[in-house]
Amino acid sequence: MIRVRIYNEFLHERNNEKVAKVYPDGIHNCIKGFLESDDIKVDTVTLDDVEEGLSEEKLHETDVLIWWGHMAHARVPDEVARRVQTEVLKGMGMVFLHSGHHSKPFRLLMGTTCNLTWREDGDFERVWVVKPAHPIARGLGRYIYLEGEECYGEPFDVPEPDETVLIGGFEGGEVFRSGLCYRRGNGKIFYFQPGHESFPTYWNPDVQTVIRNAVYWAKGDYRADKLEAPQVKKPGHGEDTHA
Repeated sequence: MIRVRIYNEFLHERNNEKVAKVYPDGIHNCIKGFLESDDIKVDTVTLDDVEEGLSEEKLHETDVLIWWGHMAHARVPDEVARRVQTEVLKGMGMVFLHSGHHSKPFRLLMGTTCNLTWREDGDFERVWVVKPAHPIARGLGRYIYLEGEECYGEPFDVPEPDETVLIGGFEGGEVFRSGLCYRRGNGKIFYFQPGHESFPTYWNPDVQTVIRNAVYWAKGDYRADKLEAPQVKKPGHGEDTHA
């Protein structure tokens, strides 16, 4: 059984009628609906209960954490972000969706600004599969077609990924690395670009396939009980102490 926890701010759905029509029960419950199965158990967390829902105990019981955030990154406590970072380093899997690129945990794990270019004109997007043999691409065709999506564009200020599985191409000509894999410590991280709140992206069967595959991929085989501090050996007599 893979234990999945989904964090979603759950603000747009309550404050914007257009978004509420697309995701009446919230993005988190949409994702929960297509993920939950005989071998995936799903719990959800929103900004209202983020401290308790992402406590050390809850994170320790989580195999893969899915993160969707947009308008309230700053309201996530720094301590919660550090807890998430620590659990990933121990071996928890992580899937960041769409605007999660600017979340505190993602930026901690990447060590960069994670900035990108964007515009919201409702362009169509083709998300091209550039690594078809990767487990996250299992069951997909050559590309995923999205009739409308927020446009993200390069440059995307993240470290060079271990693997690029998907690249998005937009109606206006922009391209974007849309599916990126990283390893940090014992944990595996997948960033997936599509998923603006005002478009029905998470109802798309191919998008659902990617997220489901990402959960199976990110589930680690090893989880450390704690992070060991690095041991620094003191130089002996006569040893060179210069770097």
